[in-house]
Amino acid sequence: MVWGMSEMKEERVYQGIAAAPGVAHGPAFLSVRSDLDIPKRLVPRERREEEISRFEQGLLTTRQQITQIRAEIEERLGEDEAAIFDAHQMVLEDRALIEETIKEVAETGYNIEFCFQQVAYRYIEAFSNIDDEYIRERAADIRDVTRRVIFNLMGRRESDLDMLVEPSVLVADDLHPSDTTHMARGRVLGIISEQGGRTGHSVIMARSLNVPCVVGLPQITNAIAADDQALVDGFDGIVIVNPSEQTLYRYGRLRSARADIERRFNEAKFAEASTTDDCRFAIQLNIEGNEPEDLLKNSGATGVGLFRTEALFLSSREFPNEEAQFRAYRRVVEQMAPHPVTIRTLDLGGDKNPHNSLYGYQEANPFMGFRAIRFCLENPKVFKEQLRAILRASAYGKVKVMYPMIASCEEVVAANKLVEECKDELRREGQAFDEKIACGAMIETPSAAVITDLLAQHCDFFSIGTNDLVQYLLAVDRVNDRIAHLYEPAHPAVIRALNFIFEAGREHEVPVSVCGELAGDPLYVPLLLGMGASELSMTWSCVPEVKYLIREMTYRDAKRLAMRVIRAGSAPEVNELLRDFYSRTVSIKMPQA
Repeated sequence: MVWGMSEMKEERVYQGIAAAPGVAHGPAFLSVRSDLDIPKRLVPRERREEEISRFEQGLLTTRQQITQIRAEIEERLGEDEAAIFDAHQMVLEDRALIEETIKEVAETGYNIEFCFQQVAYRYIEAFSNIDDEYIRERAADIRDVTRRVIFNLMGRRESDLDMLVEPSVLVADDLHPSDTTHMARGRVLGIISEQGGRTGHSVIMARSLNVPCVVGLPQITNAIAADDQALVDGFDGIVIVNPSEQTLYRYGRLRSARADIERRFNEAKFAEASTTDDCRFAIQLNIEGNEPEDLLKNSGATGVGLFRTEALFLSSREFPNEEAQFRAYRRVVEQMAPHPVTIRTLDLGGDKNPHNSLYGYQEANPFMGFRAIRFCLENPKVFKEQLRAILRASAYGKVKVMYPMIASCEEVVAANKLVEECKDELRREGQAFDEKIACGAMIETPSAAVITDLLAQHCDFFSIGTNDLVQYLLAVDRVNDRIAHLYEPAHPAVIRALNFIFEAGREHEVPVSVCGELAGDPLYVPLLLGMGASELSMTWSCVPEVKYLIREMTYRDAKRLAMRVIRAGSAPEVNELLRDFYSRTVSIKMPQA
């Protein structure tokens, strides 16, 4: 890395989303992907078989390219990182996608490039509208593969990163997982992107390669020129264009200090999550179920607090049958044993229904529509297949069942009744399962938060889904850029709701865990534990810092913090209390950047 001074140009600072930690500085390399100009032409009927043959050859060429990329990544980084490209190969082997494209050619008579784009973009649009960041980011995989196939069909080169010859900071309108081969070759010092989130495959790869990354900076490609210098602060989500000598000096010190902090965090990854006054907590993972085994085993977590099962259903045109689900659940349960795995039942419906024909209508507000437990109770055959698969998996380790989007006691009672029906069926069939399997509810709607004392009579545990709970309490769509700034977890209404849930859990002896984004936020961890959380479930990358923080604090101080926060009258006051507690507890002196 060259820490040289940017002369004769004014320093400019931009705030984005911190996606991959680290600090990098170097010349900017602009990579703007214009929309593909795909021709649309009618193909004579007698030549349509040739179009299908071209399509098959294009898919084959793309498979070969991705296999080559995968092999290169595996050689440089290992199997875990290379496995990211298995998702790309799955897209290329998706029979529904292929058959729909061939059908499109037959029905419309248009050329294969145009038909493939039309079909693929229907999939992309469906995934992009899902209110789950991880699943939403999977649309990027389909988009990346689609572009590569179309470029191969048109005989064009796909990436302008081949022109990247010196180590540079990549400035792009969007990132694609296949771009990571250039990262692996050491040509990319840091990444700045207009689009993207923390859970995209390209961002995950950047973290694995220790490439600092900041995303979510609209129009940044228009703000940076090819002869600019760029500094990427992947810790705080800051981009500095043409940094001054003074800024470079400060960031040089910051980079060194941050490296030392990361080392300390990682040393705590496999340690017990125990406070200095000997209170122990469970730190668990939020997963999709398709993570590599090594990631689960080496995360430092003691179980899975949220197994989202939607990916199994969204990756296929038809709902997976009981046996396919059982195999998927059993794999995770066995990998995590003896630690528990909490499997959330299907949060599908409304917007999360891209490949099925159960609905013949569009919902005006799908996030509060026919989804999750509402969908499952209206489709008991689908629901019972999943419950049977979960119950069967419980014979191979400790499993808990969690119902999403609960809004009433009646929903929990109905779901529990179906669980008992499934138990009776499995007993008659001689199938093994955990007779005492715990069933609980996600508390993510305001109505559920208000009646937790009533829900406690029907639940073995609660898990707070802070993402939805905050947005529903504040009436703020957190994925709407125009109002995202109003999404404020420190709002007194949110704090009071959380406190009410924990109090109800204590009163009725129902353990309360947290599985939303706040569970992995170091500022909120002491507050949640002080309020009464028994378990925190988060993405794997959050585990080291959260464990380090817990091991540096006392439970007594966390409870005092909670009492002060509950009495606070504004979000700024809450945020100040949380930041002050963190800085005093971690006690790491950072140079100012």
